[in-house]
Amino acid sequence: MAERSTAAVDVADNSGDDPLTAQADTAATDGVAEERKTAEEPTEAPEQKAVERKNGEQPSIAAPELHSGHKLARRYRLEECVTRLDGFSSWRAVDEKLRRAVGVHLLPADHPRARSVLAAARSAALLGDPRFVQVLDAVEENDLVYVVHEWLPDTTELTALLADGPLPAHDAYQLVTQVSQAMAAAHREGLAHLRLTPSAVLRSSTGQYRIRGLAVNAALRGITADRPQRTDTEAIGALLYAALTQRWPYESDAYGLSGLPKGVGLIPPDQVRAGVHRGLSEIAMRALANDGATASRQEPPCTTPDELAKAVAAMPRVKPPEPEFPAPAEYQRTTYQQGTYGRPQPRPMVTQPLPQPPAPLESRTGKALKWAVGALLIAALGLGSWQIADRLLPKETPQEAPVVQPPADEKPEPPKPLTIASATDFDPFPEGNGEEYPEAVPNALDGDPGTYWHTKNYASANLGNQKDGVGIVLDLGSAQKVREVDLSLVGNTSVEIRTAPEDASAAPSTADGFTTQASKAGTDLKLELTKPVTTRYVLVWLTELPLNEGEFRGQLSEVKVMG
Repeated sequence: MAERSTAAVDVADNSGDDPLTAQADTAATDGVAEERKTAEEPTEAPEQKAVERKNGEQPSIAAPELHSGHKLARRYRLEECVTRLDGFSSWRAVDEKLRRAVGVHLLPADHPRARSVLAAARSAALLGDPRFVQVLDAVEENDLVYVVHEWLPDTTELTALLADGPLPAHDAYQLVTQVSQAMAAAHREGLAHLRLTPSAVLRSSTGQYRIRGLAVNAALRGITADRPQRTDTEAIGALLYAALTQRWPYESDAYGLSGLPKGVGLIPPDQVRAGVHRGLSEIAMRALANDGATASRQEPPCTTPDELAKAVAAMPRVKPPEPEFPAPAEYQRTTYQQGTYGRPQPRPMVTQPLPQPPAPLESRTGKALKWAVGALLIAALGLGSWQIADRLLPKETPQEAPVVQPPADEKPEPPKPLTIASATDFDPFPEGNGEEYPEAVPNALDGDPGTYWHTKNYASANLGNQKDGVGIVLDLGSAQKVREVDLSLVGNTSVEIRTAPEDASAAPSTADGFTTQASKAGTDLKLELTKPVTTRYVLVWLTELPLNEGEFRGQLSEVKVMG
């Protein structure tokens, strides 16, 4: 129980927005409010030793006296101060060289955390993972230390998303999937976040989640942890819990969310709010509870982001809701007559028919006799015609009717994964940039959803009108019967599955040398071929790419060929 409480201290910190990459509409007064909230933070546990806390004293270092219009390195022009806290400040700025908005963190060079901030920023910059807000520069100059990072005005903080209510199950599933995979990749490189709060997670208009402040946020606040993987895993669990319930999974209120009732402990999300997805509720508890609270559900806790990412990948995918279409308006019949449009019509007068005298007996008998004679003549003609035809036409020897076997009550075997002998990038337009990161192609075949092969960056979704598409060619080693290709992509991507001729001994050199068998757009795709095709070479052909960091890039994390 003590372990959970230790990790929860920093996660439950309600100090407000992180100092990283606040959006353009954040006022400078938010920084003042954050400074006031920080003064009320609970004492951090021994596992979260703050670097600046020595002998129980908090250093008082004035932030650099800068103003709007100040220019750093003759390049970065400060525009608006969005945070001023504990000796450092954060700004929205403009990179005049590249003409784009950036964010800047500033510290005095003699600040006790200046060296750790520089080291953290440079380590985060080396990661280069597009799922994180990128560090662009980290410099010490003129008694100042400053860190320049991306500015993403077209994204929305998770804090703002939760203010409108809990997320739908599919959105919460995408959140925990993308964040756990990203943090697993970061920890493999030795990087931790330690301040993974709702304000550190951003969602783009395409549904992709970005994490800001990797390593740098904790360094700015002087936070360290003895078990960084456990700390980040519990933080991801808290984010998922909040997304499912719109409640913070601790007793204290934080980030605009109400905490849990005091003294009741950690309650599963599906017991806090009706209609919560049971599988996601289980995942949140496995990430949050390390004190036996999940024992009743017979599921082990997840103590690292990698374990959490694998647990999410093992559960059934949560599909997006079906689109709802408005019901058509009820059809109303109207009448239109000359001079009576829109008015009810008078009912016609019903009159009783006059009684008719009975027909004479002679006429009835004569009619019946005529019908009887006619029927006898028709029957006689039919019988005679049949006898004549039977004598004139040759008789055929009767044949035994074929025995029809009843269909066997067997279902076709489900498709099975085929072995992929090798894979290469495919770009039939070699002029200037004929390779699409061939060294990253194995990432799409390693079974790890946290790694991926990616294309080059393009100016538009249709590859800058330069190419019809790019992709990778899968070599099955020999001709195999292919029924389906399963893909996992980052961001909504349009994909075609193409196959080489059955007798091809080498992969075609052009896209037209392949035959298109299936096409679809999305992130998690099952592309079933119209009919099974025997081929050795399969081309995964990306024709429209998602937006990523202001440019368009395709990212394929997993591919399976089923036969």
